[in-house]
Amino acid sequence: MNIAVLVSGGGTNFQALLDTYAAEGLGGGEIVLCLSSSPDAYALERARRFNVPTEVVDRKKYSDRESYTLAVMQTLESYNVELIVLSGFMCIMGESFCKRYENRIINVHPALIPSFCGEGYYGLKVHQAALDYGVKVTGATVHFVTAETDGGPVILQKAVDIEQDDTPETLQRRVMEQAEWKILPAAVRLFCEGRLAVEGRKVIIKE
Repeated sequence: MNIAVLVSGGGTNFQALLDTYAAEGLGGGEIVLCLSSSPDAYALERARRFNVPTEVVDRKKYSDRESYTLAVMQTLESYNVELIVLSGFMCIMGESFCKRYENRIINVHPALIPSFCGEGYYGLKVHQAALDYGVKVTGATVHFVTAETDGGPVILQKAVDIEQDDTPETLQRRVMEQAEWKILPAAVRLFCEGRLAVEGRKVIIKE
């Protein structure tokens, strides 16, 4: 199964995926493309180290969302991509993207959806919101992508305790290490093994 990873920045989750891919595989999945919205994304260097083909579809060169979405989809089609993993991909795509790849786009969000998610919740803002609210537990969620931001069916979640002296930065790191870097590769493997079925809002994991 051909996998494309879409990136915009450093690609820490992408690195976790690459490490798992190299060490134990992804259930028959093969990372055939790292597509970046920026030519300066460090994730491109991570891809090159693992001999993963790279493409840049620079968001700044497109005047509107639909033309950019079309360009990205054309690139994905040229690699016969069957699964798309969003790894810090900071571009909002057109509705045609979600329709074309329905239940074939996976994203990881650094909170336990439906908490601290949706428009405007990204990066350190998510962790700051959790700390401001005073919750004792946060975590990460891997979900299928729909037109609603962070609103798609949940595949996997993992909880992480919040400590009293946490800052957004320390919490972000712990959530990545204890949750994101574990459940993203796991969800990709489940997909590639054909073990995920979507029934309404629920994702069924087959034995």
